[in-house]
Amino acid sequence: YCTDEIDYALKLEDLGCSAVMPLAAPIGSGLGIVNPDAIAKIVEKISCPVLVDAGIGTASEVSLAMELGCDAVLLNTAIARAKNPIMMAEAMRDAAVAGRKAFLAGRIPKNNLGSPSSPVKGRVNS
Repeated sequence: YCTDEIDYALKLEDLGCSAVMPLAAPIGSGLGIVNPDAIAKIVEKISCPVLVDAGIGTASEVSLAMELGCDAVLLNTAIARAKNPIMMAEAMRDAAVAGRKAFLAGRIPKNNLGSPSSPVKGRVNS
């Protein structure tokens, strides 16, 4: 269990921890992943499993954690305090699967200028 600071995660791995669990946000806050760049850096630099813990509020945040390359997400409050806990648990499961698939599929690179991908052959000119 650690903050999202890479130095702490590396130290835990050096000490022999079989996994690291960086906080997404303060426990029970529902703020989501406050610093996704820090989580991504941990995933990139650590060879043991990375499990995001604490601060998750909804399914899209689980998906983001998995898209960043995390191996798992631990959560409780988001389900326990949901209006419909069973439905929220199902949403969390589906988000984890979708996020992991997106990570494995590989997102396109971000490009501030944009780049069209639709074919122009066969297009009707007006």
